[in-house]
Amino acid sequence: MTDPTPPGLAETREGFLELDDKSRLEFLLEFANELPPLPPHYAEHEEELERVEECQSPVFIIVDVIDDIVWVHATAPREAPTTRGFASILVQGLSGLSSNDVLACPDDFPFTLGLTALVSPLRLRGLSGMLWRIKRQVSEKSSAH
Repeated sequence: MTDPTPPGLAETREGFLELDDKSRLEFLLEFANELPPLPPHYAEHEEELERVEECQSPVFIIVDVIDDIVWVHATAPREAPTTRGFASILVQGLSGLSSNDVLACPDDFPFTLGLTALVSPLRLRGLSGMLWRIKRQVSEKSSAH
């Protein structure tokens, strides 16, 4: 059976797994600095974004599905680099994919990055919450259900 992890996320996972623990945290922080800004129409209407309740930090996500292509948008505070890094991984790894590819992403993806010993279970739960909300929004907004 082939791995249903989207290629961008699989590549990110391999990048994490090639590193030692200290370097994994630094890699995560690099992602935190690469979280794309919200498009102007959402930046002006942040109330349209969904709060990720599983995150201690105020993280908000919204998904657009246009012609069955998914675009993920997220905000996370700079003061929460771990959470911001997780949001960035998902935004970059899932945007531009088909609805079916996003929905096929394994729910346990957050636990495959080699970070379980480095970040708290609560933070991993937050990443799982982000992925779950993205997939739920994709399902609601696409014909892929």
